[in-house]
Amino acid sequence: MNQVLKSTDVLIIGAGPAGLFAALHCSNRNVMVLEKNATPGKKLLISGTGRCNLTHDCRLSDFFDHYGENHRFLKNALHAFTNRDLIDFFNTNGLDTITDKNGKVFPASQKAEDVLKVLLASCNRNNIEIKYNQAVQKVEKTADGFKVETTSSIFTSKTVVITTGGMSYAATGSTGDGYLLAKQLGHSIVPPKPSLSPVFIRDYLMGALSGVSVQDKVLYLYRSNTKIGEHKGDIGFTHKGLSGPGILDFSRHILGNDTLKVNFIGLNPEEFREELIRLVEKEGKVALQTYLKKFELPRSLVMHILESQLILPETRLAEITKSQRTQLVDAFCRFPFVVEKVGGFNMAMVTAGGVSLGEVNHGTMESRLVPGLYFAGEVLDIDGDTGGYNLQAAFSTGFLVAKSLSGSSDL
Repeated sequence: MNQVLKSTDVLIIGAGPAGLFAALHCSNRNVMVLEKNATPGKKLLISGTGRCNLTHDCRLSDFFDHYGENHRFLKNALHAFTNRDLIDFFNTNGLDTITDKNGKVFPASQKAEDVLKVLLASCNRNNIEIKYNQAVQKVEKTADGFKVETTSSIFTSKTVVITTGGMSYAATGSTGDGYLLAKQLGHSIVPPKPSLSPVFIRDYLMGALSGVSVQDKVLYLYRSNTKIGEHKGDIGFTHKGLSGPGILDFSRHILGNDTLKVNFIGLNPEEFREELIRLVEKEGKVALQTYLKKFELPRSLVMHILESQLILPETRLAEITKSQRTQLVDAFCRFPFVVEKVGGFNMAMVTAGGVSLGEVNHGTMESRLVPGLYFAGEVLDIDGDTGGYNLQAAFSTGFLVAKSLSGSSDL
């Protein structure tokens, strides 16, 4: 039979970045962390392919463009603990950081394990107790706070913080436990779905281009022949579909049977059509493949597109027929890819959906339904773009929980 092991002031469920960061910043409170795995931070250790993209070096005001429709919810958290604060935290605790050409911030060692070591060392200095192999099955509100049941124990606490993450990479322990616990306490859950995930394309013919990528291209998303959105970013070709930051960031909006149309050359269809016509007199003898070099596309991609349209690369501009011109405009300005499916939770970097934000106070991260219940990190209905935005959100929301619990304006 389960028994009460210990009572505490603050009980945090989940020893990932949000949970650990909330724990180590809870000043003057008796804090305990419960972790279902035998070790902490399993998903953190594989983030950034093991390099751990901590945050982004952009201006704080630019962060809000990278969290989809729910970005306003993070305003208080990101102001309470900024990307500069995060970099300073790790630098002060002995972990230098570096910033790549795209503004992504990594530990200088390029090792996620060094990030986890800093978090755990900080928890240790603050006497944070972490109990492992404690999969929480039930949370109940009581007159004095909460009763939390795990597979082997019962804990009581005045306050509970749920930081269990989402459902991506289930092997790390992210299996949606927090959603079940939140529902037990009366919260609504926005249906979870994969985000930051590659896209599989129906009848895909570009497998030979696997590893090839293009930069800063515009994608248009169509559903039932109606344009519903657009995005700009880098695109990578895989054996079975599309990936790269532009696709990953846009994936939260994509469904099976949607059509993605890619503008590979940066001109709108009419501009491209008019240019092809205008060049006939001045550069009519120039071969099509030579002309297309101006757009700085990978040669293999250009050859594939021309082959798909049955147009010879050596065709002179003056020899292009009206129908071929229409084909070229469609192929280079709005090349269509019909989506078979978006990669599942086993491939998605993060989870879209989660605890409904309308039921959480964005200024404190406390539940609006259950006093003393808090949320932080990916368990909330927030998902960011690639580039360190999701980890920053985890750290910032975790910090805001601690700030709220400690009743301090400056932790």
